[in-house]
Amino acid sequence: MAWGCYKVEEQREQFIKEFVSGSDSVTGLCKKYHISRKTAYKWYQRFLLLEEEGLKDLPKAPHSPYRLYSNEQVDLALDYKRKHMKWGAKKVLVKLKEQYPELDWPSRSRLHEIFEEYHLTTKRRLRNRLPATQPLGKLTACNDIWAVDLKGWFLTGNGRKCEPLTVTDCHSRYLIHCMHLPKHTVDYVWPVFEQAFKEYGLPNRVRSDNGPPFGCTGAGRLTGLSVKLIQAGVIPEWINPGCPEENGRHERFHLTLHQAVADPPGATLAQQIEALKVFQEEYNFERPHEALDMKTPASCYTSSSRKWDGVLRSPEYDTSKVMVRKVCHSGCIWIAQKEFYITQALVGEYVALKATEMEETEVYYGSIYLGKIDSKKGLEKPEMKTRRK
Repeated sequence: MAWGCYKVEEQREQFIKEFVSGSDSVTGLCKKYHISRKTAYKWYQRFLLLEEEGLKDLPKAPHSPYRLYSNEQVDLALDYKRKHMKWGAKKVLVKLKEQYPELDWPSRSRLHEIFEEYHLTTKRRLRNRLPATQPLGKLTACNDIWAVDLKGWFLTGNGRKCEPLTVTDCHSRYLIHCMHLPKHTVDYVWPVFEQAFKEYGLPNRVRSDNGPPFGCTGAGRLTGLSVKLIQAGVIPEWINPGCPEENGRHERFHLTLHQAVADPPGATLAQQIEALKVFQEEYNFERPHEALDMKTPASCYTSSSRKWDGVLRSPEYDTSKVMVRKVCHSGCIWIAQKEFYITQALVGEYVALKATEMEETEVYYGSIYLGKIDSKKGLEKPEMKTRRK
């Protein structure tokens, strides 16, 4: 038996004939034609108003012409776009509505078309990206986690090397610091954190990758910088090696930073440093952020309630529950007249030795787990998760 083929309009006409004749109930007709009662009455009302013409599909074009940009609006938009060439139509439109609320601004898509007509847009090459993972620490408010990293070096017009250090608040995206440092050792990076802690208070955690001066492959990944963070009352945390997506917010910020200040770079290092300052002000107080529902980071950020007095304090331990040993100048501790190497980063500091139910001895510096002591092998560090494993 061949299948019957009917046009949609023909089925509607057949439905209306049966509906008017009363040959079946509305429920029965809806079941027969696989439509809802709401749809059935919609087409019946359409038939009463327009007869057979009402059973055809109506044009989907709007009843009134879409709104157009006036010449005044086009000029304002073009002027603002030329001042912020890295911004898209969505961000530009938000700022135009803020500055000129009395004007009736049409859609973002039309504004993008206008920018294309004036050759003010550039197509971005899309790359495959890894999905972000769950945050390593709890992130629910400002100052829960700060992210820190080195952007990656580039050359200025006169061949000088510039590699900015950046610190952001992960919740509000507020740019706390963005500056060029001549070196990236602890002696240069720690004063940046000191200034930030005094100005904004203490975060709960500071997230970084595993490169110097933030992390290493030693016990607990501790470096001189992370030890100072712990002494200031901040917990350092590190993403897994080879997994930049775990710090994806900060990595994505670096793309915005590169487009704004390094594409093209400044003619001299002095000009590049000034560009970083201008960018920080614009990024925090003027540029709308899509992740913040087109608000600025400054409007979402609040300083930490944990104020810092500028004093570094070593962790304290409950000696009734753990043994305490001092790390000597060689980076070792002594247990039962036997020497065990821990790390050079903790010279002069005290670590806690905790006995477990498995009759093992775990080593901690504050809340940071360093590993467990094996009487034959020494300190066994926990394995790092890498992309290869």
